[in-house]
Parts: sequence; C-alpha cells; structure tokens
Amino acid sequence: MKISVTGRSGRMGQTVIAAIETEAATSLHATHDSGEDLSCALSDADVVIDFTLPILTDELLATAVEKKVALVIGTTGHSEVQKQAIVEAAHSIPIVYASNFSTGVNLLFHLTQKAAAILGNEVFDIEVTEMHHRHKVDAPSGTARTLLDILNEETATSYENDVTHGRKGNAGPRPSKEIGIHTLRGGDVVGDHTVMFAADGERFELTHKATSRLTFASGAVRAALWLKGREAGLYDMQDVLGLK
Repeated sequence: MKISVTGRSGRMGQTVIAAIETEAATSLHATHDSGEDLSCALSDADVVIDFTLPILTDELLATAVEKKVALVIGTTGHSEVQKQAIVEAAHSIPIVYASNFSTGVNLLFHLTQKAAAILGNEVFDIEVTEMHHRHKVDAPSGTARTLLDILNEETATSYENDVTHGRKGNAGPRPSKEIGIHTLRGGDVVGDHTVMFAADGERFELTHKATSRLTFASGAVRAALWLKGREAGLYDMQDVLGLK
C-alpha cells in the first residue's frame, strides 16, 4: 500500500513515517509540509495519513476527493463546519476519522460506554481528566471530547448544558447531572486520560496512559491497511478494531 503523509516535520508526522517504514505491507509514497504542493503529494497514493492542524483540512478533503485517495484523519480541533465537510467527503472516498488511534484508548472508549450504561449518573458522579505535553494547542483533547460524547449519549446529558470545565470560586453543590472535565498541560506527556465514576463509599476509574506516539502512528497505519478495498464511507477505529 502506497501511503502519503502530511505534516512531515511534525512530531506525529515523523512517527507515522517511522511506522510505515517498519510495516512490510506499506511503503512511504510521498510527504507534505506547509507551503508544498498537496496535489503532487497525493497523486497515485492509495491513502494519506493526516496528523496536522485543522487549517489544512479543507484543502486536504478537496484534494483527496479529486484524486480518489482514501484518508486517515487523526487531526483534532475541527470546527462543526469542518466535521460536516468530512462527512460530505466520505460520500466520495473512504475515511477513517478518529480522535485517537491507540488500541488501548479505543478499548477505553468501549469500556466507558459499558460503564456509563451500567452505573449511570444518578448515583455516580462522573469526572474526566486529561493531560498532554505543553505544546498541545486544543483543549480538551480530541480523545477527552470523544469520552464526553460517549458519556453524554449514555446518560442523556449534553456537552453544552451539563459539562463543566474545571471549577473556580464558590461553585456551590455539584449538580446531579454534571460531568466535569479537567485539562492539564505540562512537560512531554504523550497522553493520559481517566474517567471516574464516584459514589458514596466507592469509586470506579478507567485510565489509559500513552508513553510513546508510536502507538498512535501504528494504529493509523493499521487503519490505512484496513481501508484497502473499502467502499466510500465514514469509519472510525471502533470499526477498524471490530468493537462495534
């Protein structure tokens, strides 16, 4: 499989390139960086793996659709308009779009859904914490946002009305439906995520800690290989791993 990589000079871009080079079934077809010709990088590729910034997404979608190249998108922080554009592009090409490509994190998603369905939020208070390196620009992380989406769906709550970002001052008693999200930044932390269910007398926690970006890069390459022969459509890592 011929794979092109965007964001060649970025930390994730470099790690994805390394992951491709260690996978016998793939080859590095081309790379792209800011200011370079994206159309040239995508020409004759089977799939492109993108871990860059949302500023590139619009051009990437248009070019991939034009060139009929499958997409693996690991970029986070998209606007609602851009998310809809990804959905529209998936009518023409196959796309794996995920906030996290780690096998362990996707198991965390799966277990969070199961735990929320069983424990609910009537007896248990739900809190989410995430920590990343000092250079990460979006907050909360895409992974944390996916966790919150799962929790909202299972507890009939909403991100807009029931999710609280940290607490400050005289916040008063905790509302029964509230879900807390706490974002930490510092050092070189690759990615830590915890979902906590706390009740009187007991606390249940699900935690995943990543220590190497290679786990995300290898997952993205796995997703690229999974796309071979797929029909146009929007997929995620739950599809790739068979967790749905």
